[in-house]
This record gives sequence, structure tokens and C-alpha cells, in this order.
Amino acid sequence: QVHLVESGGGLVQAGGSLRLSCAASGLTFSNYAMGWFRQAPGKEREFIAQIAWRVPYTRYADSVKGRFTISRDNAKNTVYLQMDNLKPEDTAVYYCTVAESYRGPNKYWGQGTQVTVSS
Repeated sequence: QVHLVESGGGLVQAGGSLRLSCAASGLTFSNYAMGWFRQAPGKEREFIAQIAWRVPYTRYADSVKGRFTISRDNAKNTVYLQMDNLKPEDTAVYYCTVAESYRGPNKYWGQGTQVTVSS
């Protein structure tokens, strides 16, 4: 059974930074592409970033490009999202995802972690 557990969310002031982590279990982590999505209140869930099982292939949403960085540690079965220069519009629940291929559909989702950015 696959489990994805996100952590690192919280409350931060605009301009600040947070690093989200997602620990995966129940799968051969290095075989999968990992990603992050987010969903703000009243809005649809949106893609944020993805990293291939074989780095350095990464892709980002335009809204976070240059501010967020996705990375992974296959030895720790963990994917990270470093978020810098946060803005109030980044406030959302952030979800970790697993896809069988880079740019492919997501197969598993985490339970989400709340990020709140105050102005």
C-alpha cells in the first residue's frame, strides 16, 4: 500500500520561505516521477512542479517558476519543494503526487499540507 506523507507547511509572512517534504512508502520510489499540486479555497487544484525519476528533468508552473524548487532524495524516498519569496496567493493546501512517467497522469496523492502566507 502506497503512503505519501507531506510535512513542512505552516504560516509564513510574504517574502518568506518554507520547505515541504513528502515521504513515500510502499513503492520503489526511484522508479516514479514525483510532483506537487496545490488547491486554494474556492479554486481548482493546480499543477506546481514535477521531477522525473531520473534528474535533472523538472518542470514548473509559470506562477512559481524562479521561486520554487523541486528536488528528490531517492535514498530517503523523499521529495522536497523549496518555496522562496512566498506570496499571499501561494496560500493553499499542497499535495504530493506520484506518476508512473514524467508528464504522465498522477497515480497516488498525499493528504496535503496547509501553507498560509500572510501579507
